[in-house]
Amino acid sequence: MARYIGPVCKLCRREGEKLFLKGERCYTPKCALEKRSYPPGDHGRMRRRRRESDYARQLRAKQRARRIYGVLERQFRRYYRMALKSRGLTGLTLLQILESRLDNVVYRLGFASSRKQARQLVNHGHFTVNGRRTDIASMLLKPGDVVSVREGSRDTVYFKNLAAEAETRTHPSWLSRDLKNLSGRVERLPERSEIDGSLDEQLIVEYYSR
Repeated sequence: MARYIGPVCKLCRREGEKLFLKGERCYTPKCALEKRSYPPGDHGRMRRRRRESDYARQLRAKQRARRIYGVLERQFRRYYRMALKSRGLTGLTLLQILESRLDNVVYRLGFASSRKQARQLVNHGHFTVNGRRTDIASMLLKPGDVVSVREGSRDTVYFKNLAAEAETRTHPSWLSRDLKNLSGRVERLPERSEIDGSLDEQLIVEYYSR
């Protein structure tokens, strides 16, 4: 599956805010945004702040969401079409779809320090969904689904220390977690207040409604 393989710190600098794409490193002084808060490129320092057009704000909102969840444009557009066909608010449904991706659930459960790491762990086949091994990071989960670390992976160094590390990370109330068994369950779809507040789903809907 296609994925972005370029420097992720450049994405944070372009958005002008931390997207926490490198996990723990983003909380340290080593974060690129701490050293260079201006946009990337030869003329990043010299760019003048000017009033953004409606289109620019819509585009930035869409790009921010894409980059936070690590989704490329084609797949993101497909998620929007799914949300458009569903009942309820299109913007909220879109965010719920993004939150229900397997790699995001693994990250939210605290089993990875970033969505990028969670995606790699899933792609390497370290997790099962309802007892079945899967390596599809974009798999969409539904209430009642159980995510667990595969038995064959529990003896690796990373997963031996995972319970202690995950305990320091919080998880949202729409997920339940069992650190003893290294598993988690999707209890329900997240409410808007439980999703990243920096995302503006209305601007994303306006972008695709043009």
